[in-house]
Amino acid sequence: MPSVNPVQTNNNKGYRKQIITIGAFFFIFGFITWINGTLIPYLRIACELEEWQAYLVTFAFYISYTVMAIPSGRILQRTGIIKGMRIGLIIMAVGCILFIPAALIRYYPLFLLGLFIVGTGTTLLQTAVNPYITLLGAPEKAAQRISIMGICNKFAGVLAPIILGAIILKNSDGLIKRLQLMPASSKTAFLNNLAHTVILPYCILAALLLIIAYAIKFAHLPEIEPPAINTDDELIPTLPLKQRLNFFLGFLATFSAVGLEVIAGDTIGNYGIYHGLSLNVAKSLTSYTLACTMIGYLFGAYAIPKLITQEKAYFYSSCLGIGVALLAMFIPGSTSIAFIALLGLTNAILWPAIWPKALKGLKGTALNTGSAVLIMGIAGGAIMPLLYALLAKGINNQYAYVIVIPCYLFNVYYCLRGKKQTRRVKLHMNTPASL
Repeated sequence: MPSVNPVQTNNNKGYRKQIITIGAFFFIFGFITWINGTLIPYLRIACELEEWQAYLVTFAFYISYTVMAIPSGRILQRTGIIKGMRIGLIIMAVGCILFIPAALIRYYPLFLLGLFIVGTGTTLLQTAVNPYITLLGAPEKAAQRISIMGICNKFAGVLAPIILGAIILKNSDGLIKRLQLMPASSKTAFLNNLAHTVILPYCILAALLLIIAYAIKFAHLPEIEPPAINTDDELIPTLPLKQRLNFFLGFLATFSAVGLEVIAGDTIGNYGIYHGLSLNVAKSLTSYTLACTMIGYLFGAYAIPKLITQEKAYFYSSCLGIGVALLAMFIPGSTSIAFIALLGLTNAILWPAIWPKALKGLKGTALNTGSAVLIMGIAGGAIMPLLYALLAKGINNQYAYVIVIPCYLFNVYYCLRGKKQTRRVKLHMNTPASL
């Protein structure tokens, strides 16, 4: 199909319908992403895992972004964006269906494979819809559209743990203590039944994904030419040294930012259990973190650049994150859980602020390839929770949050480094040329 003119698309009578359709996609992968916060304590109990093993949930899901970021660009070049969306939804449905045999035999590696496949489909869908919403309509309203999509994504993240937790961990108050008192034979039967509770919600998810994949063709979404990805290994290395260094530091900042976001959202459930909260309460704690993130996102959408520049918001968010993390580490008792949730607020501005800095100076296929490489930085969400869990095993769950401090400090450095470069450019422009 021929590519469309973005401005013409904005005048189309079906424009609002198209925005709602893409908004539904952002809601879907927001929901799929943040149910992991409930799956972690659930699978830890159902599959009798150590805490660090439970965080392989986030590893299996987020590592798929790193593996599939560039292949997804290749797939979209062959299929087009609309068909690529449908393929992504179908792959996600296959991953959800894999939860059925995993639950029936209560086999943790099969759950992880299902999560990896779901993550693969999500990567393809995100690779398609992120540039699509940017190009779908007038360029001057792109920021507005992206803000709407972000709200859809985070709102889904608030709902996901509440809904899934109510289904798979209903009547969970005192569950951990009851399991400790059960004889081995009764415990095995009970855990088998507990594992089976995940089958229904994932069957529903799979069915919804397949229905949406089929219904896309009735949404009349205009085809937009996907951004070209040059997979030539020499593309980035041929950039000037300063540009390459800035890009590499941007990748590390992305890695850190995603790691921070996932640690705040997906460790809080287990952290609540550590402080003695019942599973009935802990299963939905991720929603509080995502609610704080959504507040930060809404503030950013309103205040930047009206009240504060993006650079200042980035700097203050990183500094605030250090302060909140220290309070979470040293305030005794369950009160510290509230500060883990507040980390969601401090993380909201980081991701959107890093991208323009990291991709500065890249054009054409270099820009598209650079974007794909930055997406690979989502591996931070795979690795950082595992490091947190291993650190928690060595010290304790509360002090293990020290792992977020270097991540915030690096983002402070990256922000200040950008300011220094800007000052140097201005100084050079205001210096008279030598005769």
